[in-house]
Amino acid sequence: MSKISTKIAIVGGGVAGSSIALYLSEIGLDVTLFEKGTSLVNGPPICHLHAGGNLYREISDEQCVTLLKQSIELLRFLPYAVDFRPTVIAVPIDDEGSPKDLCHRLHLLQAEYQKLIELDSSNKVLGEVEDYFKTFTREDLEELKKATPLKNPKNLDEWMIPVTQNIDLDKVKYPLVMVQEYGLNIFRIAATLSLSLEKLVNAKIYTQTKVNGVKRNNYTNNWEVKYQRKNETKSEMFDFIINAAGFKSGEIDDMLGYKRERLVEFKAAYVTKWEGCETIWPEVIFHGQRGTPKGMAQFTPYPDGYFQLHGMTNAITLFEDGLVKSSTESAQPQLHQRFIEKIDKKWKFSDVKQRSKLAIEHVANFIPAFQKGEITSKPLYGAQQIPGQDASLRASDVSFEDESYARCEIVKASSVLSMADDIFRQLQKLGLLESDKQIPRDFESMKSRNEVEIQEYAKKLCEERGYPVSLAYRYI
Repeated sequence: MSKISTKIAIVGGGVAGSSIALYLSEIGLDVTLFEKGTSLVNGPPICHLHAGGNLYREISDEQCVTLLKQSIELLRFLPYAVDFRPTVIAVPIDDEGSPKDLCHRLHLLQAEYQKLIELDSSNKVLGEVEDYFKTFTREDLEELKKATPLKNPKNLDEWMIPVTQNIDLDKVKYPLVMVQEYGLNIFRIAATLSLSLEKLVNAKIYTQTKVNGVKRNNYTNNWEVKYQRKNETKSEMFDFIINAAGFKSGEIDDMLGYKRERLVEFKAAYVTKWEGCETIWPEVIFHGQRGTPKGMAQFTPYPDGYFQLHGMTNAITLFEDGLVKSSTESAQPQLHQRFIEKIDKKWKFSDVKQRSKLAIEHVANFIPAFQKGEITSKPLYGAQQIPGQDASLRASDVSFEDESYARCEIVKASSVLSMADDIFRQLQKLGLLESDKQIPRDFESMKSRNEVEIQEYAKKLCEERGYPVSLAYRYI
């Protein structure tokens, strides 16, 4: 039998910590979540459900299959946070890659999607299997170019219309690929998890709380967590501790003397507006070599003509010296102070202006009319941890240093349920959970959520964090 009094501490209220807090509270455990910020899920920019990982041509097929499975789980877990619009992948004419190189992967993922549906019909969340992706020749695009863009596109051809009419068709190789990799909305993720956690009496959410120390009690085998909240320093004992501190995870490891190799990377995405643009766009990705002036360009649509931009160059999304690694002395990679200042919301306007302008120009190289794009707010930004030494790793979830100490090491939000499942099994192994309890997939606290309350909460978060409220709306 599980101990009803089992106490779980979670350090960090990002998407990993908040999701696992909800998961474990739902199965009856006593959960305390410590978050230093004023609200939950306020970290690196999340905008894409990597249902196959086709944005990242450099990663393995194995990682892509894992991302597909995990993305389907996340979509079922957080349906209100997903924008159901597809993604176009284009290869620039001056890029060494070929769009045909994606075909093997796309067929593999399509077959895996079919298998997942056969295992559980509820996994059919990316549309029909035959519509998982479609390729378009130059001739196809020239024909679609004659059509009128629709306010509510129903199929992949209709979604492609604005792409044909706006991108420079002479600057890309053929075929273009459209794939059912949907959008994720960080504000709606935060709203869904925050509202759901509020309903759970056994979940204590301590925001504006700094964890100052963690140590193991060798006599009781429990964990003591010291923290500062409301100008008071307190401590509590817990049976199991979960390190979900994001890019600061190494600080918790250091408190305990645990060694861990990890990378931390600071990145930013830029919020812009295309005044007068009322067209419903898919997301559009222009592949490119990461870290070069021709790095990948990502054009992510939001309502009311807003677009989030990534440019995987050191002058836009990436930063010189923005990728750092742990050392033999510390499990915490040390970001330069200028990045810490940005994370603490001290962006210089000149920096925002310069990088946003470069992001607009980077995208306008392929979508000429987007030269009209305007800067609207500070960027979406943050630092991301990557376990190990492989900066291209995208599918990762949890590791256990001690039998009752778990590190949440997700790189992409889609990994949260895989992570939670592994922690669930570990709790059973330790006798902290009934051995006959089944892994949950039906979360009662989520069922009472609705579109209106999530949107209103997400709008409030946008205002509090200094972003346009349009980013809170479901795209379509």
